[in-house]
Amino acid sequence: MAQPDNQSKRFFESLSGAGKSIAVLTSGGDAQGMNAAVRAVVRMGIYVGAKVYFIREGYQGMVDGGEENIKEASWESVSSMLQMGGTVIGSARCKEFRSHEGRLKAAHNLVQRGITNLCVIGGDGSLTGANLFREEWSGLLEELVQQGLVDEDAVQKYSALHIVGMVGSIDNDFCGTDMTIGTDSALHRIIEVVDAIMTTAQSHQRTFVLEVMGRHCGYLALVSALACGADWVLIPEMPPEDGWEEKMCQKLSANRAGMKRLNIIIVAEGAIDCNNKPITTDHVKDLVVRCLGFDTRVTILGHVQRGGTPSAFDRILASRMGVEAVIALLETTANTPACVVSLCGNQAVRLPLMECVQMTQEVQKAMDEKKFEEAVKLRGRSFENNLRTYKLLAHRKLESELPHSNFNIAVLNVGAPAAGMNAAVRSAVRVGISEGHKMFAVNDGFEGFYKGQIKEIKWADVGGWTGQGGSLLGTKRTLPAKHVEKIAEQMRAHNINALLVIGGFEALECLLQLYEARSSYEEFCIPMCMLPATISNNVPGTDLSIGADTALNSIVETCDRIKQSASGTKRRVFIIETMGGYCGYLASVGGLAAGADAAYIYEEPFDIRDLQSNVEHLTEKMKGAIQRGLVLRNENSNENYTTDFIYQLYSEEGRGVFDCRKNVLGHMQQGGAPSPFDRNFGTKISAKAMLWLTKKMNETFRQDEGRVFANTEDTCCLLGMRRRALVFQPVVQLKDETDFVHRIPKEQWWLKLRPLMKILAKYKTSYDVSDSGQLEHVVRNIRPKESDPSGAM
Repeated sequence: MAQPDNQSKRFFESLSGAGKSIAVLTSGGDAQGMNAAVRAVVRMGIYVGAKVYFIREGYQGMVDGGEENIKEASWESVSSMLQMGGTVIGSARCKEFRSHEGRLKAAHNLVQRGITNLCVIGGDGSLTGANLFREEWSGLLEELVQQGLVDEDAVQKYSALHIVGMVGSIDNDFCGTDMTIGTDSALHRIIEVVDAIMTTAQSHQRTFVLEVMGRHCGYLALVSALACGADWVLIPEMPPEDGWEEKMCQKLSANRAGMKRLNIIIVAEGAIDCNNKPITTDHVKDLVVRCLGFDTRVTILGHVQRGGTPSAFDRILASRMGVEAVIALLETTANTPACVVSLCGNQAVRLPLMECVQMTQEVQKAMDEKKFEEAVKLRGRSFENNLRTYKLLAHRKLESELPHSNFNIAVLNVGAPAAGMNAAVRSAVRVGISEGHKMFAVNDGFEGFYKGQIKEIKWADVGGWTGQGGSLLGTKRTLPAKHVEKIAEQMRAHNINALLVIGGFEALECLLQLYEARSSYEEFCIPMCMLPATISNNVPGTDLSIGADTALNSIVETCDRIKQSASGTKRRVFIIETMGGYCGYLASVGGLAAGADAAYIYEEPFDIRDLQSNVEHLTEKMKGAIQRGLVLRNENSNENYTTDFIYQLYSEEGRGVFDCRKNVLGHMQQGGAPSPFDRNFGTKISAKAMLWLTKKMNETFRQDEGRVFANTEDTCCLLGMRRRALVFQPVVQLKDETDFVHRIPKEQWWLKLRPLMKILAKYKTSYDVSDSGQLEHVVRNIRPKESDPSGAM
């Protein structure tokens, strides 16, 4: 594969940390993934030649000082941290640091160790405190000189304090980032509980009222409601209108009448009505019992949401943020404002810390003043799009309220099953019905299409689909080229005016074939859209695919268990084979999330010398304090260097130092309930696709002929995430970006993460930081209202 020209790139080798000291602390409430961030900061800091210190117990440890609280970190001191929840260096809320005297003590403790670079992982309160400390720094040093605690040389040498923040908060309540560290893991805990509760609720025909965390922010409640198809959600940013009690009861009653055996109501702990009065779970329960007589139970999830192991998403996010934070500290100057490392779409960005804090405070101010629409906009595009999508899906319109449409839309799955496909189908069906269309489900992909396995699908038919894995419609790899005539017949018979295809690489090939068939069959001159859904994440035109996150979590959970199986035994290396065809996404990103030492993939050719080098590297590590090694191999990475070959090589070469075990993960990566990310991603992009299809049908409808006629490139598109946004791309234009022989895109964004995995495994490598370095500004979400629920997860 051709590599980009290195002349146009900027590598971080030019950024030296020699002579610098970096301290990392976690403050405020704990969040899963904080340990991954600490590990990344420590290892990246040591890698560039800096001294790195742990500050234990947050600001309290900084104020108290001493060897136990401010301790130099070593490479080995962060081993086995990646999979642990909470924060192993401790977190505490510190009243003393809020006082000038406390900050003076903290400054003295840092100067004694030559620390002038701080990486703070916490919420808006912790980051605000860090910025105040930075602003006071020169004054604090002057005071220390006056008190004779430091000399003038120290003032000159340590004249500026540099701050970089990472947001660790399960509530996702910080403006300027799409996701904070810990949010995805908290959603995992919530959805695990909701899925378990749904089985018992169905057995007894019960209503469950669940309280989730979010005192000032309803993100967890909103996204979990989207991800489980809850009947009702109550959040602080969207207080229900007067008379909501009656509307809610009507909806619960209607759902029961529609043969639904359970109801789920999700309440954020900070939920309020339009008069700013709290809405409690007990109030909601009493209401349902009094008005409907339903057997109702309350479950308060509490601190369960903070606990447990971090998800794959949080580990990757925290690792990327930690490395980016160290690079930001190395690049900072005396005039650089304190920044926070954020996530925008699929890209790491740096934003001025206080701009983000001020906007976060403005949200609360807007809610206090009952300006709820403004509060939603200030929360950012991710929150606003989640809310818009929930409104589209949650409330079924009456027949009289539906827009009049004579359009029929068919939806089908193609290729291998991927977790999240069912959530996408549910979303498509319900948005389509809300837009006034008649929705048709095609069973077994294009094989079912030409055989006539097509039937109308109604609102209630897709109830409870979001949490189910696999493909309930059925899916086959059959391509349409050999059966276009029969498929055209079926489209004519059912008067299909638009097509939504959900699938992997085969789905792209299908749309290309249907586009080519337009010249022979006018039945295919209709708007067509593809949603990428494959665990391999090998579809061109998109950074992410539905199902890949669930597969990553399966890999990471299994790797955690496999590594744990060796604890207390002699030194051991595990060779693990992942799926993905020729695409190394699962092996590479799974390796980063699981803390792998190496990941062999097709896109990065390797030979026997590389294998030998890896064995020697692991042997060296195993002679020290490290006891376990992890090596991932993509199933098609090399036809000769098979999993068995690599296992035998490592076993032989490591003899006397470590022993070896191998494991082929197989189809367990394809099964299981979809992760919250895949449920939400599938739901949102499917809703956006349906609104796009509606728009295209209206634009291409020929009044004189009474039919839709769409034959341009831009009416046959793939909807994918590109860096920061969801984009519709004509499939014909994606041909040049595609390696059809190996079924992968010619350029893949995640290859940039591979050096990061190698650095964290103690390999010397080049890391491209071309995308880093630009301090951006917070973009206020003030664009005009639009009807498409786009945006990032």
